[in-house]
Amino acid sequence: MIVLPDAWKEYWNIEKEGLQRLFSVKGPVYSENIGRRTVRFKCGDDYYFGKFHTGVGWKKIIKNILQFRSPPVLSAQNEWRAIKKLERIGVDTMRLLGYGKSGWNPAKIQSFVVTHELKNTISLESFCKDWASSPPSRELKQALITEVAKIARTIHENGLNHRDLYICHYHLDISKGMDALGPGEIHLYLIDLHRVQIRSRTPLRWRAKDVSALLFSSMDLGLTKDDLLLFAGVYHNTTPEKSIRENKFFWWLVKRRAVNLYKKEFKKNPPSIW
Repeated sequence: MIVLPDAWKEYWNIEKEGLQRLFSVKGPVYSENIGRRTVRFKCGDDYYFGKFHTGVGWKKIIKNILQFRSPPVLSAQNEWRAIKKLERIGVDTMRLLGYGKSGWNPAKIQSFVVTHELKNTISLESFCKDWASSPPSRELKQALITEVAKIARTIHENGLNHRDLYICHYHLDISKGMDALGPGEIHLYLIDLHRVQIRSRTPLRWRAKDVSALLFSSMDLGLTKDDLLLFAGVYHNTTPEKSIRENKFFWWLVKRRAVNLYKKEFKKNPPSIW
């Protein structure tokens, strides 16, 4: 299955060479793992991101089975389906250009997904990194927290969980300039979707894992108790007090996991608010 514009099929000689030329595209490698690499490349006048899967091998598959872990991501189909789903539920993400998959052996499937480059954006990890020492306006901070919580709520209400929902995977549109960014100008994109799971309903365990990743990656931003309560209320689409009162076990799971992640990563306790 190959879904690409005709001009791309011709340019990469897909009919005669299959995926060989496309998979050999040159450009900066943004990430590389077993059987998968992400490359930024230029084609014509525009830049694109290609995520190319060449198979994780039977060793990885069997190891996950023996350790009772979730099966590894075998192809780019996962990301393609996730982008399509986010488009349907109104969550902004990368814009698809194409997708393809060949082969039947699950350990050696070749697949790809190509998306248009997100221009004029910055990750929230970079945008918020100095908040502890140089906090933004109260209005801007509340607007960002609200939008982050809305996206998390929306994906979870529609049967998705991200599995890597750190703030670095939220990208903020800064096309009008950093100085022009105000509470009414918040536009976020959710990226890095290759591990997204899609079900009819998102289990509590996976919702808690996503939200704990968000909180873990925000622990050094100087957030206040009021900020956390705001997130809780927006996430459950109710008042902060009702969110905490009616979801005590959920928030206990979130806090425990986030604190444990922080201790494991930084070998120390998180700030006292946690």
